[in-house]
Amino acid sequence: MISQTAEYALRAVVYLTMNSGAPFTTEQIAKTTKVPPAYLSKILQSLTRAGLVQSQRGLRGGFILSRPAESISVLEVINAVDPVQRIRYCPLGIEEHGINLCPMHQRLDDALAMVEQVFAQSKLTELLAQPSSSVPMCSFPGKCQEERKKKE
Repeated sequence: MISQTAEYALRAVVYLTMNSGAPFTTEQIAKTTKVPPAYLSKILQSLTRAGLVQSQRGLRGGFILSRPAESISVLEVINAVDPVQRIRYCPLGIEEHGINLCPMHQRLDDALAMVEQVFAQSKLTELLAQPSSSVPMCSFPGKCQEERKKKE
């Protein structure tokens, strides 16, 4: 649904949300979030340009959120690093369609619009909320099936 870059950005801002107040270096964030430090550095630059995080130089420097987590939407984070790509013209290149989407592509674009809306309404603090018991939780993406087998 979202790119790895967007996932990494969300990991970083969730880390900063969980540890608000003190600045954290790229290395500290990378170690905990398991994001490659060089890649995280580029992501943090994008988040800084978007005004979502601030960098502080110096001995006790690092990154902090620019605003309270409850005022930052998931969509803002995603758009800062890898925006949701809406369908604006025929992806198949059919000239007759032009900017008029066929029914299938229109439905896909409508679904993307709903995803954008949900991300816009979701704040960083919600990512830290207690998950419902109906959602299987995994320690790492791709490990769900292994962890479910261990529980059985």
